[in-house]
Amino acid sequence: MIILASASPRRKEILETAGFDFEVEPVHVEEKVTPGLSPEQTAMDLARQKALALAKSKPQATIIGADTIVVLEGEILGKPHDRADARRMLRALSGKVHSVITGVCLIKNSMEKCFFEETKVEFYKLSSQEIEAYVDTDEPMDKAGAYGIQGRGCLLVKRIDGDYFNVVGLPVAALAREL
Repeated sequence: MIILASASPRRKEILETAGFDFEVEPVHVEEKVTPGLSPEQTAMDLARQKALALAKSKPQATIIGADTIVVLEGEILGKPHDRADARRMLRALSGKVHSVITGVCLIKNSMEKCFFEETKVEFYKLSSQEIEAYVDTDEPMDKAGAYGIQGRGCLLVKRIDGDYFNVVGLPVAALAREL
């Protein structure tokens, strides 16, 4: 049995689209960022925290934990706290290339395998009006880096280099190979 330890509807949809047989059991953990870790290590550590929270009660299952972060010039951009924070992030991303890193942690029978996928994303130069219109959709509010490439945020993206599904929230082809 495979269990996705995530409340993300996007991750669930990706796994369904790829034909996985799985269950969803959202976990609610206080995501603790460990100081001194690289962005890649941070993404994997956050994914591991989620997987571990469920693995104790489901030792025979294969648990999938995942966490997606956006990194711009070494700074991790999480989910915006409010509309002003979303505007700040979008202004920072405007006209630049950033990384989207998803950490994935698989746990079964106390065996762990963590990995990450990185995709480079370049934004168009955004006007204040474009940023305001996008923030007005409320789409940025629950997404790392304040945008969702699978929604209206696609209009902000000039190009990507890497796995599109990683930017959405789960590098499904890499995951399938690890499983």
